[in-house]
Amino acid sequence: MNILLAVDGSAFSKKMLAYLSTHEQFFSPSNDYTVFTVQPALPPRARAAVGKEIVSHYHSEEAEKVLAPIGKFLLRHGINANSTWKIGPVGPSIAHLAESGKFDLVIMGSHGHGALASLVMGSVATQVLANCKVPVLLVR
Repeated sequence: MNILLAVDGSAFSKKMLAYLSTHEQFFSPSNDYTVFTVQPALPPRARAAVGKEIVSHYHSEEAEKVLAPIGKFLLRHGINANSTWKIGPVGPSIAHLAESGKFDLVIMGSHGHGALASLVMGSVATQVLANCKVPVLLVR
């Protein structure tokens, strides 16, 4: 199975990994894993003020802060996962990679906001579910 692990470095990503590690059907060296994080773009004025090179370095460092611990966790369990990151809108970026990368399943943590909070604030999980044709497993 080709599995996309959508992560943001939060406690909810850690809960997702804990869940994953206790379910053999999802956590096996026979599966292929890609760990994916999305960095929101800096505002245009901020990008212009500091310059392209600094912005690029910033995004790279922030992505590595999220991806490195998850990669280490997976390696400790005998899983050598690919990792990648992107700058852009989080929900649509996850959905796009899930489809274009021909993944069989997306697994991600969810903050578990109620319906009213999701309506007012929006939700990455809601955006992924709305835009993704690949099955999504949300872990709360």
